[in-house]
Amino acid sequence: MAYPRDAVERAMKVRDVILHALAGKLTWIQAAEILGRSARSMRRLRWKFERYGVDELYDRRRRTPSPKRAPVAEVQRVLTLYRERYAGFNVRHFHQLARRHHQVRFCYAFVNKALQSAGLVAPHRPRGRHRRRREPRPCFGELLHLDGSRHQWLSLVPGQWFTLLAVVDDATTHVLYAQLTSGGESVAAVMTALRAVLQRYGLPMALYTDRAHWAVHTPVAGGGPAPGRLTQVGRALARLGIEHILGYSPQARGRSERVNRTLQGRLVNELRVAGITSVAAANRYLREQFIPAFNAEFGRAPTQPASAFVPLGRVDLEQILCVEHERVVGRDNVVTADHVALQLAKQRGRRTCAGLRVLVRRHLDGHHSVWFGPRCFGRYGPSGQPLRTV
Repeated sequence: MAYPRDAVERAMKVRDVILHALAGKLTWIQAAEILGRSARSMRRLRWKFERYGVDELYDRRRRTPSPKRAPVAEVQRVLTLYRERYAGFNVRHFHQLARRHHQVRFCYAFVNKALQSAGLVAPHRPRGRHRRRREPRPCFGELLHLDGSRHQWLSLVPGQWFTLLAVVDDATTHVLYAQLTSGGESVAAVMTALRAVLQRYGLPMALYTDRAHWAVHTPVAGGGPAPGRLTQVGRALARLGIEHILGYSPQARGRSERVNRTLQGRLVNELRVAGITSVAAANRYLREQFIPAFNAEFGRAPTQPASAFVPLGRVDLEQILCVEHERVVGRDNVVTADHVALQLAKQRGRRTCAGLRVLVRRHLDGHHSVWFGPRCFGRYGPSGQPLRTV
């Protein structure tokens, strides 16, 4: 087996430098600097050349293949697999799926170098300035992050933008809830996410969000929240006793922002490979496959084993997680909310309800209810038709 061309050129260069040094045209220190070797290494090369000739200047390792060399066919299979099926995946994600579904046995570093050498992925860009990391909360449920990410999540449906609402635990990095919606970060979507988390895990100590319209009233763009004015979500959190923490910059929300980037890098590609083209199928894939795998891969054990979630007990989430407005009953015993007229029936013990200040609640399923203190005056469908109460 012949030596590679670059090995031959290297040996000829070493020979020429040694001959110049032997002829007195170069000092041995200059020769060592040209070849990038130490003085001791140059003495060894000179001895080999004078005793055995040019053959001893070759690196014999370049002639004998390494027994650990990766099979060329297997490397080509990995490159073809990425090029034809997993194009766009980040290397870490591709390596996990290749080991899990395609019996690839190469380590991550080898796959990363192979993809970069083939020009299929770009080298990592340098990191920014040094920042000090905030330590995660010690207990599961001590702090939750809720954020929405608007993105083209279904790449097989080009031009369609959806919002992914995700709730992440700070202590474990577990995704507790994730749902795609076409309606953006609406109050109903946020409250639906909160209800799902509260019903499954209980009441957390604090919730961290950005300053979206549903989270806080900001009279001046970029300014602080209006004192004493709570949004519907803020009112619900206050009634539940959950501390609401606001983030004032993307850097302050670093943990949720990083989760969003990871979801965008992984979920889009997995939905494309799975051939999913509808929101319902995507949400089913999220619940059944993606979130369990994501939590197993990126989750960590909390510093303290005790959970900070508090059981719901007798809390009626339907009366808290809703859109609530105060209204005055008209002389015809009609209350109007969301452009829907709600006709109050005659109440026991009252001649009329006209002039009373009542609370009108629009619940997450679309129906309305009218309350005067702890007393319910009636329940109504989405279009205002009275519902029979049991």
